[in-house]
Amino acid sequence: MRNILVALDFSTGTGAVIAAASELVRALAAECWLLHVAAPEPEFVGYEVGPQSVRDQVATEMRGEHRELHEHAERLRAAGLRVTALQVQGPTVEKILHEAQRLQVDLIVIGSHGHGVLHRALLGSVSEGVLRGATCPVLIVPAGKDG
Repeated sequence: MRNILVALDFSTGTGAVIAAASELVRALAAECWLLHVAAPEPEFVGYEVGPQSVRDQVATEMRGEHRELHEHAERLRAAGLRVTALQVQGPTVEKILHEAQRLQVDLIVIGSHGHGVLHRALLGSVSEGVLRGATCPVLIVPAGKDG
């Protein structure tokens, strides 16, 4: 196993996902890709790119997420791991699966929020979508498991 993709959403379970992935990366002497998928641009009826205030807010959020992603990557590098940070924008499940294929990863590590059946029925689940669409093994780190 050479490449591990770690999908981060910066929720409360991020620490557990990073801890689980770090153990695997170290044990397998693998390369790690930390991936954050930023929300797609909001769509507005009648506007091509949306009001400036919304674009500014989205840009501010993306810069903050980018900074946080690189902070996580730097901490892992300081611990001696080979890590690359990658932020993309778009539909979460599709982007994770696309990057997994593009990077030819051997494993995807992702967190689960532990939402109930009603939430999954109405909104779906990123971890379930990745699990169904992945062409490599997927490790789902359960919600509530702190690293």
